[in-house]
Amino acid sequence: MNRADPQRQSSDASALEVGLLIPLHGSAGIYGPSCKLCAEMAAAEINVDGGVLGRPVRLRLVDASGPPPAVAREIGGLVDAGAIDAVVGWHISAVRTAVAPRIAGRVPYVYTALYEGGERSPGVFVVGETPTHQLLPAMQWLRREHGVRRWSIVGNDYVWPRGTAAAARRFAPLCDGEIRDEVFVPLGTSGFDAVVRRVAERRADAVLMLLVGQDAVEFNRAFARAGLHDSCRRLSTLIEENTLLASGADGTLGICATAAYFESLVTPESLDFGARYARRYGADAPTLNSPAESCYEGMLLLAALARRARAIGVPALRRVADSVSYGGPRGEVHMRDQHLDQRVYLAEADALDFAVVTELPRCA
Repeated sequence: MNRADPQRQSSDASALEVGLLIPLHGSAGIYGPSCKLCAEMAAAEINVDGGVLGRPVRLRLVDASGPPPAVAREIGGLVDAGAIDAVVGWHISAVRTAVAPRIAGRVPYVYTALYEGGERSPGVFVVGETPTHQLLPAMQWLRREHGVRRWSIVGNDYVWPRGTAAAARRFAPLCDGEIRDEVFVPLGTSGFDAVVRRVAERRADAVLMLLVGQDAVEFNRAFARAGLHDSCRRLSTLIEENTLLASGADGTLGICATAAYFESLVTPESLDFGARYARRYGADAPTLNSPAESCYEGMLLLAALARRARAIGVPALRRVADSVSYGGPRGEVHMRDQHLDQRVYLAEADALDFAVVTELPRCA
């Protein structure tokens, strides 16, 4: 199969222009390189398969790392000028909540990140996991398998961690548990020794880590220095393979993660995806992870919506959204209420890799 770079198809005026909105620096910049490659691979494969509505897909990279209002102005300006036909990408919820009203349903917006839930803006289609189906069953599993009852929450100070912490407060009584403490720090925090001491003082059985990228790395290193892994577990709905590598083997003991995709997931679809990625980019390519794979998934979802609707306009996509399904690295998935209905797994860190332990039950 010819997997030509979609960026090179730049002379075709009929191309479907997709703004790829991903972080290129800052705390979340650790995800950027693999997100870019996965989106490019998806675009190339879609184009080999005839494109979207007969139009080749062309990506336009936009950095999601800046202040959310500035990112929203840039994306809004591209939409105003007719320079992009859709927006796809992984970025923090603070960016999403700025971008969605700025583009106001004028082009489809496929948001691929796990998030706090509740997004209903017209034209926003969500790939990522939400707390009901990701966090609650994981908390229940930790209670059942490891006796976890007392929780501390450590998160960055913006909408996703705070919204997820609110969900955790609701879920704790369902798991015979309690939230003993909550600490929120600015994005870009590098010093966590005081936070780790506070966790130790609260005698938590587990920490719910709601930290982004490099911030999670710094927390894990501080956690290891304090030797807390012997008495306290960690659960994250975001931590992924690049974060494990950067944290170091000593920093990952006792970490659990939940996601719809792990590089180590052994299903026919995920294994095939990993093999194609390795063939295309080589052994030295950035490590596959859930944020990156979500960008691939987001491109597939955009194509499936457009093909089902036989149009790219938001009203047409909204009419058919709940009838859309497709097969990808996460297996067969379906749209329901603007969100992807999918399997979610729990994995435990094994030094610098994840071992998938179980598929989590779907909570109503």
